[in-house]
Amino acid sequence: RGEAQGSWLRGFRILLILTMAWTPSSWRPKPKHQMADWEDKELSDKVFAKLGKVPGLVQPGECDRLKALLAEAGRGEKFIIQGGDCAERFMDCEPKRLEEQLNLILQMGMIFGQVAGKKTVKICRIAGQYGKPRSKPTEVVEGWGEIMSFKGDNINGFEPKDRKWDVDRLLQGYWHSAATLNFLRSYVTSGDHTPLKSIELAELKSAPEYSSYCEDAKAIASKTIDAEAKEFFTAHEAMQLDLEEALTRPVGSKYYNLSAHLVWIGDRTRQLDCAHIEYFRGIANPIGVKVGPSMKNDELNELVKVLNPNKEPGRLLLITRYGAGKAESLLPGHIQAVKESGVPVVWQCDAVHGNGIVAKSNKLKTRAVKDILTEISEVMAIHKRCGSILGGIHIEMTGQPVTECLGGACGLTEEGLTKNYETYCDPRLNYSQAIETAFCVANEMPSAERAAKRAKK
Repeated sequence: RGEAQGSWLRGFRILLILTMAWTPSSWRPKPKHQMADWEDKELSDKVFAKLGKVPGLVQPGECDRLKALLAEAGRGEKFIIQGGDCAERFMDCEPKRLEEQLNLILQMGMIFGQVAGKKTVKICRIAGQYGKPRSKPTEVVEGWGEIMSFKGDNINGFEPKDRKWDVDRLLQGYWHSAATLNFLRSYVTSGDHTPLKSIELAELKSAPEYSSYCEDAKAIASKTIDAEAKEFFTAHEAMQLDLEEALTRPVGSKYYNLSAHLVWIGDRTRQLDCAHIEYFRGIANPIGVKVGPSMKNDELNELVKVLNPNKEPGRLLLITRYGAGKAESLLPGHIQAVKESGVPVVWQCDAVHGNGIVAKSNKLKTRAVKDILTEISEVMAIHKRCGSILGGIHIEMTGQPVTECLGGACGLTEEGLTKNYETYCDPRLNYSQAIETAFCVANEMPSAERAAKRAKK
C-alpha cells in the first residue's frame, strides 16, 4: 500500500510540474543552486538587456539536426564523442589552440570510423563552457583569507584579486564564444586541413597495439576528409540561468537556447523542484543531465518524464558519471528505472568526473587514464548485458601537451604533473592520452571490418 501511495504521489508531482505554464523566465521563483548573484542591479539589467538583443550563436535547425543524430546514437547507429576543456579560459581564444582543440575531437571521430566502422557525432565543450559549479562558494587562500571560489571566466577571475562576481564578464563570455565559433566554422569550411589528417603517435610507442595504431593512422591519412568528418556541435553546462534565459529565443511555437546546440544540467543542479529543471523542460534543444551515484532510481524515473514528456528520440542525453568500479552497483538500476518510464534516452558515459584523485606527492588534482578506460569498459559491458545501448563518451581533454592526468602510454607520473599543469579547474587528458583513449574504446566496440581483418592474419 505504501509503495502504491508513493507511486501515486510521484505521478501527481510530475503532472503538477508539466501542467504549469512555461516561459523562459518561469524558473525564477524556484530554488536556485550554483548561480552567481549580482550586486550592481543597474549594471546587470543593462548586461541582460544587451544579451537579449544580440544574435544567437547557433541556428535552431542545427539544434534539430543534432537531436536527430543523437536519436541515431541512441539506436546504436552512431557514436557520440563529446569533449573539451573543463572550463574554457578567455585567454585561450587563439587560432592555434582552437584549431588544435577541434582537430583532436575530429581525429577521435575518424579513429572510431576507421577502427570500429562507426560514424560519429562530435560535440565540443567549447564556445560557452566558461562556468563551473563548485563544491563550496568560498575558499581560503593564503594571504587573502576567505574569498569567493573561482567559478569560471564568465563569473570571476582566477587571480585572488579578481574573485568578485562580475556580471560584465557574461558579455565578455558571449563575445569570446562568438569569436570562437566564427573561427571554427570558417576553419571547417575553408581552412587548411592537412594537420587534421596527421594523427601524432610518437607518445604512444610503448602501447602494445602501437603497430595497429600506426596502420590505422596511415589509412586515415589516405582518405578524403568529407563534410561529415568535419561536422561538430557545441555544448556547455547551462548553470547561470539568467544568462541562458537572455539567449533563449522564440522560434515559431517553440523556444530555443541559441547559446549552444546542446546544454546540460550538472549533478549539483538536477533537483526536480528547482530552477534548472524548470528552465530545461521548456527549451526545444537536445539536453543532457548528469547522473551520478547520488541519483536514486525513482528520482531518475521522474526526471526523464519531466525532461522528455513527449518521448522525443534524441531529446534527452543521460550522462552517467560513477567512477571506476562503481557502475555495477548503480547503472543496472538506473537503466531499469528508465525502461520502466517508457521515455527514450541516449546513454553517455562521462568517465572523468567520478575518477578524480589527489596526487600524494604534490597535492595536485589529477585522474588516471586507466581508471577512465576501466569505467568506459565497465559501462559498455553493463549496457550490453542489460539490453540498452551506450551511445557515446564524454571526456575532459585538450589538444595541448599538458601534464594533468596520470598514465597512458606516455607514462606520465606524479612527478611529471608539474611540468605543464595548466588547468584552472579539473585535469584534462592531453593530446596523446585522448588519442589513445579513442583507439582503446574503438577497439572494444564490435566491428565486422576489424573481425575480418583479424581473421586474415
